Amino acid sequence: MTTISRRDALLLAGAAGAATLAAPAIVSAQATRTIRFTHFQPGRLDQPKHAAALAFKAHVEAATGGRLKVDIFPAGQLGNANSVMEQLALGSLEMAVVHDGGIAPIFKTFGVFALPFAFDDQSVAWSVLDGAYGREVAEAMRRDTRIRLMAYADNGVRHFTNSKRVLNNPEDLRGLKIRVQPAPVFLRLVEAFGASPSAIDWAELPAALAQGTVDGQENGVTNILAGSLFQHQKFITLNGHVYSLHAYLMSDRFWGRLSAEEKVAVAQGVDIAKWIHRGMTTAQDANAESILKEKGMTVTALTPAQRDAWRRVAQPPVRAYLEGEVGKDWVEKLVAAVEQAKAAQRAA
Repeated sequence: MTTISRRDALLLAGAAGAATLAAPAIVSAQATRTIRFTHFQPGRLDQPKHAAALAFKAHVEAATGGRLKVDIFPAGQLGNANSVMEQLALGSLEMAVVHDGGIAPIFKTFGVFALPFAFDDQSVAWSVLDGAYGREVAEAMRRDTRIRLMAYADNGVRHFTNSKRVLNNPEDLRGLKIRVQPAPVFLRLVEAFGASPSAIDWAELPAALAQGTVDGQENGVTNILAGSLFQHQKFITLNGHVYSLHAYLMSDRFWGRLSAEEKVAVAQGVDIAKWIHRGMTTAQDANAESILKEKGMTVTALTPAQRDAWRRVAQPPVRAYLEGEVGKDWVEKLVAAVEQAKAAQRAA
C-alpha cells in the first residue's frame, strides 16, 4: 500500500520540512483563547502527529494574529483515548488527534474502516476519506457525539509483529497471544486468524510486550517506532491487514464559538497538518522493510498471492461482524466508494 498521487508525492518531500513549518509563531499579546491540542505520539519532530500539530499551531497563531493560541500536549498527557473522547464531547477539551481504535468504542460506526484489506493503497483511501463517504461518516459522528471530525490522516498500514516466529501464512498466527486496540472489531480480526486477542491500551503496550503478557501485536511502522516496540518484537510480517486512521477532532461546542475568520484559520491549519501527517506516515510505510531491518527485526514481505490468502481468511468474518455491528448499509457504501475510487484511478 504505497501508491500516492502526484500532489501527495510533493507533500512527502514537504514533510521533511516540518521542522521549518513548526517554527514558533509570534503570538500577539492580545491572544484571547487557547486551543488545547492533545495527541498520543512522543513530542518529537520525527513523529507525524507532533510535526503536524506544530505546523497547525504555527499557522493558526499567525493567521489569527494571536487571538487563538495553541498549546500542544503530546504522549497522552491529557488522558487515554476514552478520556479524551469524553472531554471533546463535553467541550472541556478543544482538540485532539485520536486513533481509530480509540474512536470506535465511542462512535461505533468508525469501526467500518477496520474492514480488512479494504484499500489497495493510500491514494484510494484518501479519495474515499476526503470524498462523500468520509464526509457522511464525519457528519454522523458530529450528530451522535458532538465531536467534529475535521480531517482523516494515516495511522499507518497495520502489520503483525511477534516475538516467537516468522509468519508467512495466516495459519502461522494460531496459538499466539496478540495485543489489539480496545475496539471489538480488532478482537474479531485476530480471532479470525486463530490467535488469542488481548485488548491493551497503547500506553501499556510496551510493558506488556516486555513482560511477555502477549506474544505480539499489530501496528504500522510509525507506532512501532514511537513505542520502540522493536525492542521486544523480533518478527514482523508486512501483510497490511488494515489501513489504520487518525482523526483530527474538535469539540463542536468550541467550534461554534469561533468567528468566521477563526474557523477559516483552523480549517486551513488542519489541512496543512493532515497532509504533513499523511506524508510522513506514508514515507515510513513505503520504507517499512529497510526501517525495521535497521532496528534488528526479521522482516517478511509477502507476495500479492500470499497477501490475498490473508485477506480470504480475515475479510468475510470481519465484514459479517461489521454489518451486524455498524449496519450493512455503512459497509456496502464503503465498498462501493472504494470501487468508485479505484475506477477513477484507473481512468486517470
